[in-house]
Amino acid sequence: MSQDQTGAPGAPQVGAEAAAPEPSPWNLPNALTVMRILLVPVFVWLMLRLGGDDTVSRWWAWGVFAIAIITDRIDGDLARARNLVTNFGKVADPIADKALTGAGFITLSMVGEIPWWITVVILAREIGITLMRFWVIRHGVMPASRGGKIKTFLQALAIGLFVWPLSTFPVEWFFRGLAWVILVGALVVTVATAIDYVMKALTLRTTSDRAEMKRQRKAADDG
Repeated sequence: MSQDQTGAPGAPQVGAEAAAPEPSPWNLPNALTVMRILLVPVFVWLMLRLGGDDTVSRWWAWGVFAIAIITDRIDGDLARARNLVTNFGKVADPIADKALTGAGFITLSMVGEIPWWITVVILAREIGITLMRFWVIRHGVMPASRGGKIKTFLQALAIGLFVWPLSTFPVEWFFRGLAWVILVGALVVTVATAIDYVMKALTLRTTSDRAEMKRQRKAADDG
């Protein structure tokens, strides 16, 4: 879904061939990523305007969120199709994703749409996995898994439904129920993928080329 699939910056993939020279970071995919980051404070302002009860502001907030999510898909596709994946994009893209979804969950909790404990669990997972990626960066890349992509999709879909001013629809109960079902699914996948990433990180730290070299040096020193 995003440039994050290629992994973290500066970390060679284990067993991969030498990478081609990196393209210039001044490209369209990165511009879309930066635009998505800049849309986050706009989204927050619209969500919290007049206590979050203004229907017009909620419609605008939903529109901004939808545009940001669309650019998330476009920038990744463009970067891969045109060979424009850069270290800047690898860092900025997941930051933009997490800033957008994090802002969505926080503002929804602030206006009373979803309970704070759900937001805390999701944000703790996102921050924890991000820090863990840097913890294993010298051992190799932890690319986004299929479960991680599903998690991001479900989170974005749930946020979009809750941001939508459902009270303007005659079948509000249906859409609100659907929003809750998707949110619970996103929460389950969020926790499950966190466990999966932790197991992969521990395995990577013990099986990488770097770990093997350290074991060989230690054996030589002991010998």
